[in-house]
Amino acid sequence: MTLLDDTLSAIVPASTEALAAAEARQLRLTKPAGSLGRLEEIGNRLAAIADACPPPLPGRAVIGLFAGDHGVCAQGVSPWPQEVTVQMALNIASGGAAINAIARQVGAEVWVTDVGVAAEVPEHPGIRARNVRRGTRDFTVEPALTRDEARAALEVGIEAANEAIDAGADVLLTGEMGIGNTTPASALIAVFSRLHVTTVTGRGAGADDDMLTRKVRVIDDALTLHRPDPADPLGVLAAVGGLEHAALAGFILGAAARRIPVIIDGVIAASAACVAAGFDESVTGYLIAGHAGVEPGIKAALTWLDLQPLVDLDLRLGEGTGAALALPTVQAAARILSEMATFDSAGVAEG
Repeated sequence: MTLLDDTLSAIVPASTEALAAAEARQLRLTKPAGSLGRLEEIGNRLAAIADACPPPLPGRAVIGLFAGDHGVCAQGVSPWPQEVTVQMALNIASGGAAINAIARQVGAEVWVTDVGVAAEVPEHPGIRARNVRRGTRDFTVEPALTRDEARAALEVGIEAANEAIDAGADVLLTGEMGIGNTTPASALIAVFSRLHVTTVTGRGAGADDDMLTRKVRVIDDALTLHRPDPADPLGVLAAVGGLEHAALAGFILGAAARRIPVIIDGVIAASAACVAAGFDESVTGYLIAGHAGVEPGIKAALTWLDLQPLVDLDLRLGEGTGAALALPTVQAAARILSEMATFDSAGVAEG
């Protein structure tokens, strides 16, 4: 048994009993039924995840930010040079990126993990060195990863989830950094959603019309070459995935195995969530969609996962920004379910 196998065997569906109890409690709180809208839904989901009503407050948040590079960048799918991945990983580790500013505002920790950066990453106390290989292969020519490499990257994510939870984290958030990583994300979403590449592929970090056309063609050609089977999620990752996508999928699986909620970020995290659900569809019960973003693949992935985003601020940055911005709303949903008075306890007449 590998760490991945052990983790998958520990995943159970979110509790239907706790969900029913939460739904019933919502009706007894001092408010008109349904008047808090999506907050009620999120609170109920947190109860189902924890198998407890009311649910515990998700107070200590860790953003698992995984960095990796992509051989498919050789096909001109991104306007940014690949050196930016290591530069931004160092910037984030030093606290200078958007995700750091937002994380400080919402009280979350940021854990940066090098799982697949192509360049050598200088030693830094804020970067966890877990590199599986120096970037993926060009999936227009050959599979991006071997199955063993894909499994190893998944297990990097599982290990990070376990370490964070063991250290006291009670909610995990997804983050990533990798030039060109919307290309494999779109490929993964196309495979699992079974939608055409043109429907799920966007501009990423600033692609112009010509580059977007090239990106669509590159993904379409790769899917034709490899014909990945969504029933084999490890094989899909190996064919067209990225190392950070695999690690994020493992991060999600690790959280689900420990009954910890995961707030997912944008298109990269959404694609990783599709992979995780490919291993076990009950994983979706542990997910909360942070934001909608502008990439079309997000909507396709969230539809397939049956999730609705909490925030829609036209974000296209990644890094975990959308997940972090959604965190206070998730925490508020838990407080409402646990701290609001009931009609009986407050002596308020029901309508």
